[in-house]
Amino acid sequence: MDWKIKYHPLAAEELAKLDGSVRKIVLKGILKVAQNPRPQSEGGYGKPLGNKGGNDLTGLLKIKYRDIGIRVVYKLVEDELTHEMFILVISARADNEVYDIAGKRKI
Repeated sequence: MDWKIKYHPLAAEELAKLDGSVRKIVLKGILKVAQNPRPQSEGGYGKPLGNKGGNDLTGLLKIKYRDIGIRVVYKLVEDELTHEMFILVISARADNEVYDIAGKRKI
């Protein structure tokens, strides 16, 4: 099954603002996870989020880049015809900022 990658407009801007070498690492990770973006409990690469810093992020997943301090938060959108990995936030981990942003963008 092919997962289509879509970006929240602000997440696309966040990606574009990253330094070229960091952007390359982030994109490589997103492409890898898109092969199977389901939660790890279902055999995928995604790390489920729950309640982070007072934000209910249940249903969202993250990609964690420890070496560069970046987090990507995404959700899966699927039905019979659609299988999308929808990127909500690409941001630094600093003080749960990425989770605050994700809580506001959660659809």
